[in-house]
Amino acid sequence: GMNILFIVVDDLRPALGCYGDKLVKSPNIDQLASQSIVFSNAYAQQAVCAPSRVSFLTGRRPDTTRLYDFYSYWRVHAGNYSTMPQYFKENGYVTLSVGKVFHPGVSSNYSDDYPYSWSIPPFHPSTEKYENDKTCRGKDGRLYTNLVCPVDVTEMPGGTLPDIQSTEEAIRLLNVMKAKKQKFFLAVGYHKPHIPLRYPQEFLKLYPLENITLAPDPWVPEKLPSVAYNPWMDIRQRDDVKALNVSFPYGPLPRDFQRLVRQSYYAAVSYLDTQVGLLLNALDDVGLSNSTMIVFTADHGWSLGEHGEWAKYSNFDVATQVPLMFYVPGMTTSSASQGERAFPYLDPFSHIVGSVPQGQSKKMVELVSLFSTLAELAGLQVPPACPETSLHVALCTEGASIVRYFTSSEDELQKEEGGCGGTDRCYKEESVAFSQYPRPADTPQWNSDKPKLKDIRIMGYSMRTTDYRYTVWVGFNPNNFSADFEDVHAGELYVMETDPNQDCNIYNSTLHGHL
Repeated sequence: GMNILFIVVDDLRPALGCYGDKLVKSPNIDQLASQSIVFSNAYAQQAVCAPSRVSFLTGRRPDTTRLYDFYSYWRVHAGNYSTMPQYFKENGYVTLSVGKVFHPGVSSNYSDDYPYSWSIPPFHPSTEKYENDKTCRGKDGRLYTNLVCPVDVTEMPGGTLPDIQSTEEAIRLLNVMKAKKQKFFLAVGYHKPHIPLRYPQEFLKLYPLENITLAPDPWVPEKLPSVAYNPWMDIRQRDDVKALNVSFPYGPLPRDFQRLVRQSYYAAVSYLDTQVGLLLNALDDVGLSNSTMIVFTADHGWSLGEHGEWAKYSNFDVATQVPLMFYVPGMTTSSASQGERAFPYLDPFSHIVGSVPQGQSKKMVELVSLFSTLAELAGLQVPPACPETSLHVALCTEGASIVRYFTSSEDELQKEEGGCGGTDRCYKEESVAFSQYPRPADTPQWNSDKPKLKDIRIMGYSMRTTDYRYTVWVGFNPNNFSADFEDVHAGELYVMETDPNQDCNIYNSTLHGHL
């Protein structure tokens, strides 16, 4: 069996060269993409950290994990579900967690689900605790807790940053595994570009402010139902945003500050890219890039001013869409000959040439499919599809493996999808991705971004097909986790062909009633 390197990034939308972004410099991730199958339509099941991670690590949707906030542990609150790393551990792999893989805290039992999921206690960088301290130097020379936070790394506590420490630990573990000749599942979770946008200041040089545009649609769409809007409370609490005195809930942020946020997000992505580059280069160093498959993804996206919104917390593509690529030696690449490097480190400051994905699939896919997909790629038995209610089923998954999309041409797949492929729930028409987001009320309020379970009154269920994004906001009872589809508070329908940015909601227009 092959080793697995599972890289998950916090709040990374597909702002990458390999996804066609002309501005972003991400040569190392692009190099990985050039030897991978890249999914251009991959979606998270809920656009917030803990629910998304618990969903893809257990292979169950948020309605089954019953986690829509940060405050419950699925094994206690829902069911004793096996996780993807636990399944690999039970099948003879040494499973290792570095950085932010599970969301820390109560939602992973204050232990990142150790010892169920991991062979040794997970590693967290020692400087993680300074993430929200005053480490950003203002124009006046004083320190602040800013959103936009380029730093001199030598001035930081410990002289480093969490993602740098995570890369070093992951490289150390690769060397240990190589020496012990043990088959491993190594998960590495990077923090950036999650806020605060704190990264080594030299990365700003890659993005001169005059090259930074605003979002194509930096206003709140006229027909957006108020329940769909998220008021980006988390960034309002940062010193630099607080100083702007932005009105609640719609803002907007001043345009020059919007540019600074976008500039720093891109700079943080390039910083992340260097960390990924160092990690993959180390995989070459230990001679394991031929026998290790690599998955690269994120827990959800992040809105950079689109629809007048910032942060995640919504059902729009900018919040739900993630990068997703699989490097499988011998499958997505011909095996490199001995001694040939698959991943030489590329310096974003000097590297100019872009590289294109090895293979690309436009199929709609979901992160909830990761568990079964990795099991199949590793040659393990694929966990069975979950029955309708699966609270008492320890091992099953609600996301079918997407390995079938790796090689077949699009035409063959059309024929194939007529059959059910052995899963209980089968969508005969086309691939669909589902996401959802809870709200406490019909209008934006202080807890609209992250309502606690007891305060949830409405659930926005959303489906994305090739042609449409369709969302209904329905009544939800948090006491018995039930949605009432008769009680529709609002709806959204976007036609992707004419409205790729999802600005023109035609849900209430009678012309489209047939849809």
